[in-house]
Formats: sequence, C-alpha cells, structure tokens
Amino acid sequence: MNVAFKQPKPSTRSLEAIAETLLLPSDIDGVYARTGTFEDVVVGLTALISRHREPGTEVLRFPPVMSRRHLEKSGYLKSFPHFLGCVCCLDGDEGEVRGTVERLEGGEDWTTDLSAADLVLTPAACYPVYPVAASRGAVPAAGLKFDVAADCFRREPSKDLDRLQSFRMREYVCLGTPEQVEAFRRRWLAWAPDFAAQLGLPCTIEQASDAFFGRGGKLMAMSQIEQALKFELLIPVHSVEKPTACMSFNYHQDHFGKVWNLRNTNGVVIHTGCVAFGVDRLALALFATHGPDLSDWPAAVRQVLSV
Repeated sequence: MNVAFKQPKPSTRSLEAIAETLLLPSDIDGVYARTGTFEDVVVGLTALISRHREPGTEVLRFPPVMSRRHLEKSGYLKSFPHFLGCVCCLDGDEGEVRGTVERLEGGEDWTTDLSAADLVLTPAACYPVYPVAASRGAVPAAGLKFDVAADCFRREPSKDLDRLQSFRMREYVCLGTPEQVEAFRRRWLAWAPDFAAQLGLPCTIEQASDAFFGRGGKLMAMSQIEQALKFELLIPVHSVEKPTACMSFNYHQDHFGKVWNLRNTNGVVIHTGCVAFGVDRLALALFATHGPDLSDWPAAVRQVLSV
C-alpha cells in the first residue's frame, strides 16, 4: 500500500512548559484536568472529524465503562491484559460495608474487601460496537459503518503527556467484506495527510503493531506488521526522532466477525476495520506545534477549528 508522506520539522517548544498552562496534574501519572483552552481545541477537532463522516455512517457514543463479559469474549484479556482496568465495588450488608470503612479509618488496607463488578473500563471506543451490530442480525450487503467515541482507559502510568491513562478516542468503524474494509481503510489513509495539513501538523504514516502482551505478543506483533494490518499517523510532539501516534488505521480481518458471529446475508463471516483518532494527542500536537496561545496560531488552522 502506497502512503503519502510529509516530512516533519523539529519543534523548538517545550511540551512540558506548554502543558503547564493546559493540563492540571492529579496525584496519578497520566491523569489530568483539562483547561478551557484545551477543550476549545478538542471541540474544534471533534467538529472537523465529524465533517468528514462518510454518508451512511451511524453515530454511537459509548460510556467509559462496558460489559466485562463482552470484553472477555472479544479476546482483549488474551492480547492486552496489562492494560485492563476493572470496576470493583463493595458488596455486603450495612455492617460489612461499615467494617470496611472502619478499616480505612484505622489505617488498614480496605481494598481487599472489593469484588469485581460486571463492568470494565472501556479500552478502545470500537469494542462495544460489535455486540451491538451482532444483535441486529445479518450485516447487509453494503456493509455497516459506525462513528463511535468514548472516554477510554489503559493501565500504563507514565509522566509523558502524550501517554495518558484516561483519554478520549474517536473511531470510524467498517463491517463488511475484505474488499469493503480495505477500500474503507485506503480512503482514510489517503485523506489523513490532508487532515494533518489542515491543522498545520507535520506527519508521516508508517506501518505499526499493537503492544501485545508477553512473549506470544511479539509473534502477534510481527504477524501484524508482515500482513500490514496496522498503520499509524505520526506527529513529532516530543521530537522528530520519537514521534507520537495520533491516528491509527486498523484491519482486524475476521477476528470480530468470528467472535460475534457477524455474517452477511449469504452467511459469510464479515471482516472489520477501524480508523482511530487520539483526540487528546491531536490537541497536544497542535499546542506543541503552534504554541500555547491560540492567537499566535496560523489563521487557517484557527479557522478550520473555529477557535
């Protein structure tokens, strides 16, 4: 697959200095409060992404939690158990719960009384959409397209501002034949450099692999690269040498089709693919490139984002 490239230019701005006015730290790495200026840019990005939604795309917005059973069935624990966040709660009667509170007040560890709920934190915006599609029966011959978004979580604490534990993800998802999914991905790969150019962001698009778990994960990553199943749009947020992945273009083949028994009207298992936007990373890339003061940004970028 041929992909257009735009050569990045080095940024002279300190990302940490910029972030001091945009992101307010908590006492947990990778979790920040966001200022109004940062959110204004996020709103503009969201609107820009929406303006490029393909006809016939259904819009769904998911909460930051999803069914634990659905995530287990999707195979997430086999591939990414190190990223998973579970929702845990206190069970029991009033006396038992009061005993847990008293343990906290006594300086003891109260968390051992927690038990896992039937919810997990959503790790990617597309995971909840496959059981929704499966519940509707056969996938039509024209395929299905979804516009999904969610606040997501991955357990990877880091002081790097472009690697958050809690972050927002927007995705366009395609369900159909292999030809339909590949055509979908090619369209977005061709469009992505222009998207970055509208934002004044230097970028490259390169093959990539997911951070699969363990020794077996290394083989899965190699297979992913060999089959060109994943591409990323990279922007030099920190540096040209170590750019940040701000978009990804993924072909899942028939994995979710088999898991959820997603078939077309001829009974053939369908394939799936998605284009994911790291909304917070894109916003950070804009500030790293153009500076913390919106009034200093290029007029064309401000216009396209309405900021």
